Amino acid sequence: MPRLHFDPEKSRHLACLALCLVAMPTLAHARGVHARGGHARGGHAPPVDPAVMPEITAPTAYLVDVASGRVLFARDAHRRFVPASLTKIMTSYVAFELIAAGKLKLDQRFTMRPETFRQWHRVGSTMFLGNNSSTTVADLLEGIVTVSANDACVVLAEGIAGSVPGFTAMMNAEARALGLHDTHYNTPNGWMDQGQTYVSAADLATLATALITRHPDLYHRFYGHERAEFNGIAQANHNPLYGHTPGADGVKTGFTGEAGYGFVGSVERGGRRVIFVLGGYGRPNDRAQQSRRLAEWAFAAWDSHPIIAMGAPVATAPVQGGAASSVDLVTPQGYAITVPHGTVPRYTLAIRYKSPLTAPIARGDAVATLIVRAPGQPIERLPLVAARAVAQGGMTDRLRDGLAAITGKRGTP
Repeated sequence: MPRLHFDPEKSRHLACLALCLVAMPTLAHARGVHARGGHARGGHAPPVDPAVMPEITAPTAYLVDVASGRVLFARDAHRRFVPASLTKIMTSYVAFELIAAGKLKLDQRFTMRPETFRQWHRVGSTMFLGNNSSTTVADLLEGIVTVSANDACVVLAEGIAGSVPGFTAMMNAEARALGLHDTHYNTPNGWMDQGQTYVSAADLATLATALITRHPDLYHRFYGHERAEFNGIAQANHNPLYGHTPGADGVKTGFTGEAGYGFVGSVERGGRRVIFVLGGYGRPNDRAQQSRRLAEWAFAAWDSHPIIAMGAPVATAPVQGGAASSVDLVTPQGYAITVPHGTVPRYTLAIRYKSPLTAPIARGDAVATLIVRAPGQPIERLPLVAARAVAQGGMTDRLRDGLAAITGKRGTP
């Protein structure tokens, strides 16, 4: 795919280019908790008729193709419900964010306080952490993700923020940053709290997508394990996809009498990932069987067509006041379009930004938007980022910009 160069529409200070593309070729074609059994990517998929949508009886549901953002199925997806242990996805996300920022280390140790031990020892799912025991962040995360350890969530929360309310404030701040409008956290482990903690299926899918795409290395280190062992006690992961659905690597189950049986699932095959949320089942067997069938339907009934590879230069934008007169716009992740099986993809792309961009610009700054329009699905607005940093310019650079403005050649490579 050639780079896209365009002449800004000066009257609106926007640069916009639409490219009509049909079937466009892709640019991308005690020392610890021990995870056992490797990553749960095996299993034999049951035969699926691509034309038949499986019966889904969950009161709230949501299925999305990650690369395209296309919603393949939704039912009452913004309805608020009690998440139970699905809360722990955000608990791990907060920890991953801190680790990535260098504010938390995997070998850092947190202590089980006597007060915490009295409240959470053997309450619900647990790692059986001892009173005054010292546990690494890595072991706590493994316990939280794989065996849904309630005690580990509280020890991690208190170790990071000093208190549970301090940590839930961090959880809610991350929810706001991700635009989760139907989410609020009052607990780090999802234990029953009279509905003060709530989520929606759409919000959980957004959170799971951020967890995986922002922290792929940490995700693959801690998620996808069929079982874990700590202090000689081995426990199984309750993920209903493991051992049954090829490519399954997450995310989290949840259950309380208040919440019913819920599940956030993730499956990746051939570089294509789908994430789905099912909430409010009355029986665990319904959750297990329907989640497996929904995952298979997502791959059998829908095709994903990559259109732009991660890091691909898409356009060049002019820059004012910088040491360089232009900067390349690139994709921070691969983008695809998802269509019903056997359908030829038809779509248009448009790129929009405020022109000219103003220096300084940091490498990776989101400075433009890629707009994808395709029949039958909502308009997608995806970020484009600066390929390199552009420092504030000096007098010579300002003279150059002034001359370019006069001649109408600003930002010409």
